[in-house]
Amino acid sequence: MRQLTEYRVEGPNSLWNWTKIKNPLKVTLNFVVIHICRYLPSLRLKNALYRSIGIKIGKNVSVGQEATFDIFFPELIEIGDNSIIGFRSTVLCHDFLVDKWNKGMVKIGKNVLIGANSTILAGVSIGDNSTISACSLVNREIPTGVFVGGVPAKEIPREAHRDI
Repeated sequence: MRQLTEYRVEGPNSLWNWTKIKNPLKVTLNFVVIHICRYLPSLRLKNALYRSIGIKIGKNVSVGQEATFDIFFPELIEIGDNSIIGFRSTVLCHDFLVDKWNKGMVKIGKNVLIGANSTILAGVSIGDNSTISACSLVNREIPTGVFVGGVPAKEIPREAHRDI
């Protein structure tokens, strides 16, 4: 289950109201920083820039090339020590829907591996020492120490991935 706060909107779909939800200058700054970090090779500089826009990022976190974080609510992202966010992964903290929008924290534990091209949706937690397979969609809480994969991500028994 995702932990989300829901906001109803009147009129056109909720994305048309984004400037009422978040300051456009702040969103633009977040976009620029996140876009620069997508191609920046230095992990230290990348992590410092992510911290400057509010992402809580632990020690020795590695964010792969072209990874994308939420431009509206980066301050709702928390990444534990020694975790890896894979190439072209996406971490979202909001959902814009037709008649409402949602936001929720994303907590990624310590020593977590998120495989390439994975998407983490708003309002989920990923427990310490867990692994998310490449190309997975995380749309619910992931417990500590498990291996998950797929769309949506489901637990894969340890014997099935011993040689991976």
